Amino acid sequence: MAGLKTGAFERNFALTRLGLGAGTQIVAHSLFNIFRGEVRRSQADREFYERQAEVLADELGRLKGSVMKAGQMLSLYGQYFLPEEAVAVLSQLQDDTPAVQWRVVAPVLERALGRQRLAELEVETEPLAAASLGQVHRAVRKSDGLELVLKVQYPGVAAAIDSDIKTLSRLLLMTRLAPRGMDLGPAFAETREMMHREVDYAAEARFTEDFARRLAGDARFVVPRVLREYCGPQVLATTYEAGVSPRHESVRALPLARRNRLGLAFLELFLTEFFDWTLVQTDPHFGNYRIRIGGGEVEDRIVLLDFGATRRYERRFVNAYREIVRGAVLGNANAIERGAERIGLMQAAFPETVRNAFALMCQLIVEPFYEADDPRMPPGLIGANGYRWGASDLPMRAANIAARNALSVYFRMPPREIVFLHRRLGGVFVMLAMLDVELRARPLLLRKLELERSPAAE
Repeated sequence: MAGLKTGAFERNFALTRLGLGAGTQIVAHSLFNIFRGEVRRSQADREFYERQAEVLADELGRLKGSVMKAGQMLSLYGQYFLPEEAVAVLSQLQDDTPAVQWRVVAPVLERALGRQRLAELEVETEPLAAASLGQVHRAVRKSDGLELVLKVQYPGVAAAIDSDIKTLSRLLLMTRLAPRGMDLGPAFAETREMMHREVDYAAEARFTEDFARRLAGDARFVVPRVLREYCGPQVLATTYEAGVSPRHESVRALPLARRNRLGLAFLELFLTEFFDWTLVQTDPHFGNYRIRIGGGEVEDRIVLLDFGATRRYERRFVNAYREIVRGAVLGNANAIERGAERIGLMQAAFPETVRNAFALMCQLIVEPFYEADDPRMPPGLIGANGYRWGASDLPMRAANIAARNALSVYFRMPPREIVFLHRRLGGVFVMLAMLDVELRARPLLLRKLELERSPAAE
């Protein structure tokens, strides 16, 4: 169990100490670089960035709360502008974190529910899961045995968001991890907005109920029921829904046909959220999903958890993004460029080589939705049931195109809507690869793109 630095002085002192230490390291590194050759200097820079990121990640992990969450968000944005060594280290903050001691969260529960209401429950002091902003405890209602979970927010994290993000932005400059002259304002503005959204448990309760309503008639999914009588500003109560992690060996051991149904459900849910509902749960963490394995005539089901990172998208953005994907699926570079310009991802002044490389990368990313006999399909990726997600190295090939054409120079800071959308999209790709599915998903995507089976789509 971990402690929690909640006091403003304690947190600011820790972050200030970190910044001063980083400043000393930068001076020493710069002096030594004068005497290094070009090759050794490049290697020394890489090692330096990695050390600085490790120091930053270690301190953020100890502080927990909003500053650690900001570090997690930073690792998402960082792929666009931070040294790859720093991104690799900061991405470790995405992993589950040690739980906070019960004595820290128990008073939050008592204040939120009151002693009399809390006495109705038998709460397990050992948490089911812990994250940067709070942790989850299982409980049983004594009167009828109803199993529920209580998501409890760490004290002080909501109030510290703005100051922690401001401090973290200064630390990026002090540790020399951020490029000079780059305006990181939009990245931190989006991070601040997302974090305020994640500590708004009233909004999360509404999103949970909204998803439950939308998916009520779909037997493939389970959404917990919100128990309003046990909710408060820092507590969210829902029914406990049994299931195992998608990574569990029992899921991996399912026959291919059943894994395919699960994979198609994951993919269809994302496409429906974005293109139809314009409402996306943007956090693809494996802890946000459980698989309830069926038996006999009972279908396997996906349990959806944690809607704190849900984001609404404007219809104009969705329509422009749809144009990009349509262009990619149909091999229409002009449509890709039009859509990219409409959302501010591409500028008319970009060189033709960059525009061509971007169009090529977009067409590559939709590879799982090619026709089976498409000449662009790499050998060995089409199985008896469709595209073999587990055998594909698609992300690496797309990254190579970006690297060879220096796309990062022109796409340094994407539109704020893109980062968290692509976080979920990337999570879907990882999930399907992990399930090792084979899917013919082209018809599904064509429907979402409003192409159906038109002649142009054939």
